Amino acid sequence: MPEIAPFGSWTSPIAAADVATAGVTPQWLDVVAGEVWWAEARPAEAGRVAVVRSTGEGIEEVLPAPWSARNRVHEYGGRPWLATATSLVFTNWDDQRGYVRDLATGTTVPCTPEPPAPQSIRYGDLRRGKGSQVWAVRERETGPQRTDVARDLVAISPEGGEPRVLAASHHFLTAPQLSPGGTHAAWLGWNHPAMPWDGTELCVAEVRDDGSFGPHRVLAGGPDVAVCQLDWEDEEHLLALLDPNGWWNPHRISLSGELTNLAEARAELGGALWKIGSRWMVPLGERRHAVIDAGKLAVLDETTGSLEHVATELTAWSPSIAVAGDGGIVGIAAGPRRETAVVHVDLSDGAITELTAQPGLPDPGYLSVPEQRVFHDAEGEPVPAYVYPPANPDFRAPEGDLPPYVVHAHGGPTGRNYPVLDLDFSYLTSRGIGVVAVDYGGSTGYGRRFRQRLREQWGVVDVGDCAAVAEALVAEGIADPDRLAIRGGSAGGFTSAASMTTVRTYRAATIKFPILDLEPWTGAGGETHDFESRYLEGLIGALPGTAKRWVERSPITNIGDLAGPVLLLQGLEDEICPPEQAQRFVDSLAGSGIAHAHLTFEGEQHGFRKASTIVAALEAELAFYGAVFGFPTPGVPSLDLSR
Repeated sequence: MPEIAPFGSWTSPIAAADVATAGVTPQWLDVVAGEVWWAEARPAEAGRVAVVRSTGEGIEEVLPAPWSARNRVHEYGGRPWLATATSLVFTNWDDQRGYVRDLATGTTVPCTPEPPAPQSIRYGDLRRGKGSQVWAVRERETGPQRTDVARDLVAISPEGGEPRVLAASHHFLTAPQLSPGGTHAAWLGWNHPAMPWDGTELCVAEVRDDGSFGPHRVLAGGPDVAVCQLDWEDEEHLLALLDPNGWWNPHRISLSGELTNLAEARAELGGALWKIGSRWMVPLGERRHAVIDAGKLAVLDETTGSLEHVATELTAWSPSIAVAGDGGIVGIAAGPRRETAVVHVDLSDGAITELTAQPGLPDPGYLSVPEQRVFHDAEGEPVPAYVYPPANPDFRAPEGDLPPYVVHAHGGPTGRNYPVLDLDFSYLTSRGIGVVAVDYGGSTGYGRRFRQRLREQWGVVDVGDCAAVAEALVAEGIADPDRLAIRGGSAGGFTSAASMTTVRTYRAATIKFPILDLEPWTGAGGETHDFESRYLEGLIGALPGTAKRWVERSPITNIGDLAGPVLLLQGLEDEICPPEQAQRFVDSLAGSGIAHAHLTFEGEQHGFRKASTIVAALEAELAFYGAVFGFPTPGVPSLDLSR
């Protein structure tokens, strides 16, 4: 019989170390000579990114330690590797240089010059170029400020030497892609203050016999149209994902500029281009295309206009799909009962074959299955969310007891959640703490209008939508109104902090690597990096006219209005949301009487990658909720709260 115990105090077989072990994350998948290759982030190796391949007889490591295939282009990174039959070209994290690894001998040598200062020149989005060249985006620091950055498109020779400049059409760029006949190159570009989901341009240029580019011209896109992916279909046509109708749909674009929508669907078949080289669509031939439809895999048939979903138990595909040698689709996917894995899908019958082993998961009874819901804000706008109720077959709560609930605010804020098995959430739900992941206004996956609900409304719409969901769960008798918390990282950390200082819905917040002080974070000489340095002009408003708004919406301005205790978790090498932001917030709390804790982690950047950090952060979060909500947290170190 299940033991009767209060919510939050249940013991669970899911340890924080299990969450860290499951954090081995496949990324940047492709097919090379019929084999499936991918990069793999490994928390147990301090977050190192290996490159591996599936040989049919098992998984073989192609890029061993100490190499790490990762780069800092736009700080979030871009496609970091490119393979041929004999070599692997990759960008190495430690120095950001390009390297070539001979697959036969294992010899690894640099193919780009040593930068004048560590990591001051970066390369990303590696693509096959003319002849043996590798085309890439090069990012160069040009001054002392984080916004002193220039970018161009370059050709890298595997033999080494100074890369050859090909073009520099925009401040931000994706790498050029060569047409099948080698006569043209195409790429995406955009300029401040736009973000790539606001407005981008698809550029094309002739490739001369000597490999240089002619002048570029713009074929599609613009200030109010975002192009997130392109591929060559043949020598005269491109396939691209763009949203002139408010939804990312596939289009065919001729070199003369003729544009044809292949879907005409109110469906989001693309996504926000946070990492250059992302791929939501691949052509299958015969006017058929595999696409990712708001996280799900589908086949678009141009001739019938149909969009048929396949392998529907997989509900979150990463934008890194490819066509397998047998005509199936390979990619990285997860589902409500499946952890993220590299998978193969047979398009004829939807059969799924996992190419990577699932981690040793506990009995399904300990894993909360998300319930997809749609709530509404005060104006009746829809707010999608995924509810993860407490789940543990060994326990039940006393009669009439309601569980504490944690609202999860995703990052971005142009991110989104998916209905998937999440051990991070199950760590909490198996102990009797419910989680609800909210897709507040501004999230991707619901069309441009939904994204633009956050236009100049960050700190208002996101805060209101999260609170509306939490209060609806209380009204339905699902959540304890006195034990609500909010958590989030990066932009989600801002939403969590802003919620605690502007509404009275929550008693506590876990704030990870956050933005807390808006004006110092952005702009020339600001604390953040170039890619997002003018992001807040769209989210808050253009300066100087909205300066008062920037101050009023900064959580650090409103510390005196904090509704309850806060836990701050911060990496000390974070270039996106630097540790100075959290430190100023904590310094302002000193002597305030508000309970708080501040944990920092050496060697961590934006987001936590080391197993030791993942464990420490998750255990601290659980101990924090126990301290605030008044339940024991057995097996977890206690957390000292300052006042």
